[in-house]
Amino acid sequence: MHGATSDIVGGLVALMLLAAATLALTNRLRFPFSIALLLLGMLLAQLGLIFPQQLGILSELEISADLILYVFLPTLVFESAFHLDWRQLRRDLAPVLMLAVPGLLASSLLIAGLLNLATGLPFSHAWLLGAILSATDPVAVIALFRKLGAPQRLTILVEGESLFNDASAIVLSRILVGVALAGSLESSRILSGLGDFVVVFFGGVLVGWLLGELIAWLLGKVQAEAEIEITLTTVLAYLSFLIAEEVLHVSGVMATVTAGLSYGHRGWMRVSSSVRSYLEHFWEYMAFVSTALIFLMVGLAVDVGQIVSQWQTLSWLILGMLLSRAAVVYGLMPVVNRMPDAEPVGRAYQHVMYWGGLRGAIALAIVLSLPEELPFKDDFIALVAGALLFTLLVQGLSINRLVQRLGLDRQPLIDRFGIADTRIAMARHVLKRLPELRIGGLFSSTPIQSLLQHYAQETSTAEHALNELQEDEFEDSSHRAVLNMRILSEERRQFARLFDHGHLAEQVMRLLLSSNAECQDGVRQGHPLPAQRLPFDISAGWSRTLLNRLPGLREKLALRRLAIEYQAAWALYQSSTAILADWYVLLPEPGSERAQQLKPLLEQWRDAARTSLEHTAEQFPEFTQTMQQNHAKRLALLTELEVIEDRAARGSLCTGAAESLRHDRLGSIAHLRGLSTHALRLEPAELLRQVPIFHDADPAAIDFLARAVTAQTLNAESDIIRQHEPGESLFLIARGVVRVLVEGQEQPIATLMAGDFFGEMALLHQTPRTATVRSVTPCTVYELSRPAYLKAAEQIPSLAQTTAELDDRRRAELEQLKTQSDT
Repeated sequence: MHGATSDIVGGLVALMLLAAATLALTNRLRFPFSIALLLLGMLLAQLGLIFPQQLGILSELEISADLILYVFLPTLVFESAFHLDWRQLRRDLAPVLMLAVPGLLASSLLIAGLLNLATGLPFSHAWLLGAILSATDPVAVIALFRKLGAPQRLTILVEGESLFNDASAIVLSRILVGVALAGSLESSRILSGLGDFVVVFFGGVLVGWLLGELIAWLLGKVQAEAEIEITLTTVLAYLSFLIAEEVLHVSGVMATVTAGLSYGHRGWMRVSSSVRSYLEHFWEYMAFVSTALIFLMVGLAVDVGQIVSQWQTLSWLILGMLLSRAAVVYGLMPVVNRMPDAEPVGRAYQHVMYWGGLRGAIALAIVLSLPEELPFKDDFIALVAGALLFTLLVQGLSINRLVQRLGLDRQPLIDRFGIADTRIAMARHVLKRLPELRIGGLFSSTPIQSLLQHYAQETSTAEHALNELQEDEFEDSSHRAVLNMRILSEERRQFARLFDHGHLAEQVMRLLLSSNAECQDGVRQGHPLPAQRLPFDISAGWSRTLLNRLPGLREKLALRRLAIEYQAAWALYQSSTAILADWYVLLPEPGSERAQQLKPLLEQWRDAARTSLEHTAEQFPEFTQTMQQNHAKRLALLTELEVIEDRAARGSLCTGAAESLRHDRLGSIAHLRGLSTHALRLEPAELLRQVPIFHDADPAAIDFLARAVTAQTLNAESDIIRQHEPGESLFLIARGVVRVLVEGQEQPIATLMAGDFFGEMALLHQTPRTATVRSVTPCTVYELSRPAYLKAAEQIPSLAQTTAELDDRRRAELEQLKTQSDT
């Protein structure tokens, strides 16, 4: 940008006002916003030539690669990334990467081959141009998918492809610049370039992930501080890009994409509920500003004359883009459809993906950043600008017509039902509230009566539309799907309420939302609700499997798993109970046969959750008591907050005091949010004292042994020891129930519970196991091995002496009992 600072600011203010006016106009005319901005920018550029004094400020605003890459791009990428559903993206990461990396590489090579054959452009330069124009910008298509209620997986594939192939295009283009400047395609240079691509691409991923985890941790330390939380997310978007690009020289786009995904997956949960909605609006506005300025300034910078002068090469380039996009979509999507657990993408949607492969600001930023010494740079700028104009003006303006011809413009039945039902609910609620205006007698009945008649007619019209929908198109399965979606929507709301009140840990909330989203996906695909919701799958893939192999962490993870299962069951119980209590309010026609058939399923979910909670309470009473105590404390603090807010609103509590009191309570609620796994642990010392051979042991010896034991948490039906196997350990039961089984006997010979022990003979004499001990319920046991016992005996000689004496006495007693039994 050139000119005085005031001119620049004035020009930007003018563009922002034009963007706001354009948005209002396009919303009314249902015209694509970004395309309208581009056309407006081109119009302003022409008017600037005619009226240089009046519009000279705008003509001096120049768009540059640095402006796009360092100012606008981090905002757009971060906002898109944190709105992606991480659960689905992780499931579809392989097809997304296939479309974004091999797909982009194939597209760039096809464009390069056609340009080289048709125009004689050197292949290295043609390949660079193909890489620049292979990155897609599907903003308009994604908006269309959301409007149509397209499958969530399709949206993830298209938007994920765009985010990842933006990064791929930038990385590949920078590598190909070196190839183009060298003037030759050597195999060693290509192999080196591929290695650089991997390092730069995945290096950006690592940088973004690390910074995302750091900011998520910092967000967890901040409570209800809107300024700090918004600042941290803004810093994350830009810092990840800057560190990756300028410090480590890896992919800044991939760093920002990964940072956004990490924030959406972990950091979003740690933002205060009072700030979350405001923060979302903030990033939506930031994306609006970036999009508006990019397209307006691109329109201002377009040189139509230079583009026309390249019309022959541009024609071949556009043909190459269309052919390469067809090869990628129609060639790779069948492969994606055949992947395990794939949700097939039909031909109609593939056509939309193909024609909706628009090119955007990334391509322009890459071509503007090319080095000045690169041959054909000026030609490349004109060609990229022309290609961008073609995709926006031709494909962008015709995509709606294509959707209509394919029959994809009609909303799914379940969404049409939701709209009609919502109209009825709104009208009925207004009819219920309007008579309140008559209270006191100061309000004329004429306007009230007019509105009452209007909304009565609206209710009748909406009910008629709903009845027609049910009679003409509704089948049993459709009506059931609507009811199921209503249940799942309310369940999600209940989960959010519990989380916002501090009753659920972050990991539990992610687990519940994932389960709810899977159920919603199933309903949209025509599947019934699952009969069982418990237990949830809380595995975390290979990382948790690896950690489970580490003895020091295995116990902590097992205890954490138990705490997560408890909170998840509690949340499911609370949500199911709330839904059943509001059954006649939540559902349309709650007394209908279909609704009554659904009710037992909710009762089954509730009862299963209650059974799980009762089972945990039986086995781990201290843990259950701690969880309930924390819940009661949070409820008390929330009640205090309500009083503070009420007094502050009335003015009887000054702002400073209210803020201080509010901050203290929010901090206490945050401190109480957690899994309280410490309540699941029992001190092994008290269990050791119950073992007869340690009755007379010195307290120091007991403490030494207590530090030497190792803890294990076992699932039900797990063998702790097996008959005839060699043994050398004593086991102490801290929680749960186990049975002692002997071969040849149908019934267990003993049932042991918390406080019992087994294996003292193996500990002292290394005797083979005489029975199998198997857990009946989930159990926690402590194991004291013989090496640990011998080490303690060396350190504390009195331990060996007292243990030997007690062992001799106990063996004598057992021998005596055996003799008496034989006689």
